[in-house]
Amino acid sequence: MARDAWLTHLAQVPMFAHCSNKELQQVAQATIELEVNDGKVLVREGEPGHECFIIVDGQAEVVRNGQQVAVLGPGDVVGELAPLTGGPRTASVTAVGPLQLLVIGQREFAGLLEEIPGFANRVLHDLAGRMRELDEKAYG
Repeated sequence: MARDAWLTHLAQVPMFAHCSNKELQQVAQATIELEVNDGKVLVREGEPGHECFIIVDGQAEVVRNGQQVAVLGPGDVVGELAPLTGGPRTASVTAVGPLQLLVIGQREFAGLLEEIPGFANRVLHDLAGRMRELDEKAYG
């Protein structure tokens, strides 16, 4: 994917939606493009994680404790908690069909948190919103 296409896609990802063009360029420079096949496990629940994934095209199934909790698609971010904590993955995520991703490693993610004003707050806001959604699904 061309860098301009990355910038357009990143601007549509809620976590990056309020970034300036210059900040989006920083994010794009921190990413690696990856394509995976149907059935590829991106992350396994309980295993350590060091990167996060942004879905560009395709879908991924999220399973926690053996139960499907979500199906993610373009614009969704997977695993952004791991680069923050270095802790174990909280769910398993598997490609459902071909999947096109942008990957941000732990070091690059930390750099973005430091370099882009307000980015850390957006990440925390996004994580808190998803935790609330999971709690509502789990506890009604």
